[in-house]
Amino acid sequence: MTASKIAEWLLVVCLVSATCLLPSCSMQKADTGSLTERRDYLHASEEDLQNWREMKFGLFVHWGPVSLMGTEIGWSRGGERRGRKGTGPIPVEVYDNLYRSFYPAKFNAKEWVQLAKDAGMKYLVFTTKHHDGFCMFGSALTDYKITKSPFRRDVVKELANACHREGLKLGFYYSQPDWHHPDYRTDNHARYIKYLHGQLKELCTRYGRVDIIFFDGLGGKAEDWDSEKLFKIVRRLQPHVIINDRAGLPGDYRTPENRVGLFQSDRPWETNATLGQQWAWKTNDKLRSLKECIHMLVTCATGDGNFLLNVGPLPTGEIEPRQAAMLRQIGIWLKHYGESIYGTRGGPFVAPDEKTRKQEGYYGRFSIAGDGWWGGSTHKDNVIYLHILRWPGDVIRLAPLKHKIISYRVLTGGTATVKQAEKAIEVSVPQAHRKELDTIIELKLDGPAADVK
Repeated sequence: MTASKIAEWLLVVCLVSATCLLPSCSMQKADTGSLTERRDYLHASEEDLQNWREMKFGLFVHWGPVSLMGTEIGWSRGGERRGRKGTGPIPVEVYDNLYRSFYPAKFNAKEWVQLAKDAGMKYLVFTTKHHDGFCMFGSALTDYKITKSPFRRDVVKELANACHREGLKLGFYYSQPDWHHPDYRTDNHARYIKYLHGQLKELCTRYGRVDIIFFDGLGGKAEDWDSEKLFKIVRRLQPHVIINDRAGLPGDYRTPENRVGLFQSDRPWETNATLGQQWAWKTNDKLRSLKECIHMLVTCATGDGNFLLNVGPLPTGEIEPRQAAMLRQIGIWLKHYGESIYGTRGGPFVAPDEKTRKQEGYYGRFSIAGDGWWGGSTHKDNVIYLHILRWPGDVIRLAPLKHKIISYRVLTGGTATVKQAEKAIEVSVPQAHRKELDTIIELKLDGPAADVK
């Protein structure tokens, strides 16, 4: 290489080095870091929340070795419940050793996920650890786990893989209370918090994308779990996750349990409810009827909330045939009328208050005009879907709308009469065309359905 070439090469090296030291380059790196630090780790993004709200319907699964006994998960365990009164009927030495006989040979994650899809569900939330402390995943922090049972398979891993393959969004239920762990609510509770945080790190790094974390702190305070740090851990590892309100912090959404929440459009919410009378599997459990399931789903949607419906699998690993059949019936209904549920928002016709609703004896919705409970409505773009669950009379009288109704049709079949006047809207359907589950009428407006008087 000639002297001139060497000089030319050295000049290029110096220019490149100088450019990398310019403020613009260093600022770009600093900005990236500062954005990470400024991230609001206590709240999900609006986009992720909206995506979750549009899904409307999910499957909750409570399962563990306790299914061998047919009793309630966690709560049937004997022994002390530190920080909680009472005890369960199964002696602690029996309950805590059930996993040694647990071999669900017919567990098939693909079949569970397919059943959820057949039911019209868009996401699945699974109990990774309940109050009994047993882990349904291969945690490296304990031996009290499914991979130390005769089954030896990581159930959470198989479910996560099946959900990802089939496009079902994935959620993890995790109980902060742990009646099995020796440090929980003792002088060594700080050591338990470290364990808790460690397990959430495992759940958020080993199983691909996680869309939902469902904590269950039994009324505990944020300091009981060091929840601000916990939220930061979870969101840094899973930036698209949404987190519920059971870790002593508001989280992203409310979780009314076994009851339908009130209408609320300014804060997301989700009713979680059992298909039977027990969260875990129970012999000859009494199941909700199809009508009750549909009414709960519809009432959640008209209230601007989601619905998370729970099943408890058998000790064999199968979903009980009765429960599976009920889910498929819901799915058939949604195949026909899902457009009035998915991607909608609740309203504009809603219940006025809790007191009025209780007087009617059902968690339904009222017209704004106050004619008594009849059902409710969802809306999307310039369309309102009236969900008529009950006919208090031959005519349902609704409050007026800002925009004109340009057309209407009965999604569930038959005919209707809709009269729009300045002071009210009147809707009637011949008795022969009313459906027991839900009579759905679509109203098309000449403007946005959310833009009401």
